[in-house]
Amino acid sequence: MEKFAEVIEKVRENRIKFVRLQFTDIFGRFKNIAITVEDLEKVFRKQKMFDSSAVAGFSDSREHDILLVPDPDTFVVFPWRPREGAVGRFICDVYNPNGTPYKLCSRSIFKRILNELDDMGYNYKVGSEIEFFLFNLTEKGEPTVNTHDKAGYCDLTPVDLGENVRREMVLTLESMGFEIGASHHENAPGQHEIVLKHGDALESADKIVTFKYVVRTIAQRHGLHASFMPKPLKHVNGSALHLHQSIFNGDTNCFYDPEQKWGLSSMALKFMNGILKHASAISAITNPLVNSYKRLAPSYVAPFYLGWSQNNRNTIIRVPAEDKENKRIELRLPDPACNPYLALTAFLKAGLEGIKSDNDTTLGFAEDINYRDFNGETLVNWHDKIIPRNLDDAIWELSNDEVIMSALGKELSAIYIKSKREEWERFHQEIHQWELKEYLAYI
Repeated sequence: MEKFAEVIEKVRENRIKFVRLQFTDIFGRFKNIAITVEDLEKVFRKQKMFDSSAVAGFSDSREHDILLVPDPDTFVVFPWRPREGAVGRFICDVYNPNGTPYKLCSRSIFKRILNELDDMGYNYKVGSEIEFFLFNLTEKGEPTVNTHDKAGYCDLTPVDLGENVRREMVLTLESMGFEIGASHHENAPGQHEIVLKHGDALESADKIVTFKYVVRTIAQRHGLHASFMPKPLKHVNGSALHLHQSIFNGDTNCFYDPEQKWGLSSMALKFMNGILKHASAISAITNPLVNSYKRLAPSYVAPFYLGWSQNNRNTIIRVPAEDKENKRIELRLPDPACNPYLALTAFLKAGLEGIKSDNDTTLGFAEDINYRDFNGETLVNWHDKIIPRNLDDAIWELSNDEVIMSALGKELSAIYIKSKREEWERFHQEIHQWELKEYLAYI
């Protein structure tokens, strides 16, 4: 309780009146229950019950009471709120009333896999590059797909109209304890990227879900809508969530070996091998929407090939040209719509399976793969070398992958797969504008 005592002191110092208990549902959507500061000690004693449907993502007749247990290390004060009656927050784990972790709590699921790595004497480090679009709003405050500018990669003002918005986002995040690596305008009009530096994996996942909440809040204050939809606009780049990963033993980067080609250790190669083996199933988690697979179609920056490289952006894994403590692998597959706790759970579990295997460390190097070489025929012929083409195929891969399913847990896997199959069927039953344009007048 010592950490909670420290938090209560911070609450008093900052004159906080309201505290938000934040958590994610299984799809990665941030939610919260707000309490007054007078109820904080009651929450610390694990007496704050709420409805399980909030975590499952839908309501049914099997709802039951569950507990929110705040992590004291995640406490922050929201800097955009007034000084008087200030608002703080915790990120919470979800527990059953009997004190066991709730099986649909994705944060607890990730912690379980992290404990498996910790038992081996290692530490998982993660950094992220998060892309998003800024769109104009209608007079009624509804989001449009009209971008707030027409700028391109690394453009400056006055072409980049989002510079001041990004600046406020970065300053707000830094005031909340984030370490920002860089920020800039991305390739597409209205598209931006902010880089979060490497850190402890659980803390990094917490920061990704918090990041999306903060970015949306600041955008709204500027009369804009921040969208993390993977592919909101056709004919331009989609948005990615690039996850940079490495494994440390103390201060030693276990992915680095100066005596080996590319500076990659055998552990790094086995870790990548494990991810590539399970990548098709993982895509159902890292690319969770029907829309996600519009981004992953062959283009000059889109990852779609089940391989790795140093400079080719068409592979799902890239190894930046770094050495020593900076040696890492970049997972280019995820998009920002995913649940980062589940995405990192899947990557780490697959990587650990690779490390524990007796497979050799030879790994296909795909520097020469070019998206221009892919057409309808090659995509069919290379189906086992590219990621699934749609959500339905990805869910099928997940449902047949015992390793990834076991990492997520039977209960969460069943609900997730059921929900995503229903999402695919809803999409499949719609008639889309492209179909009308392509067929109506000619068939």
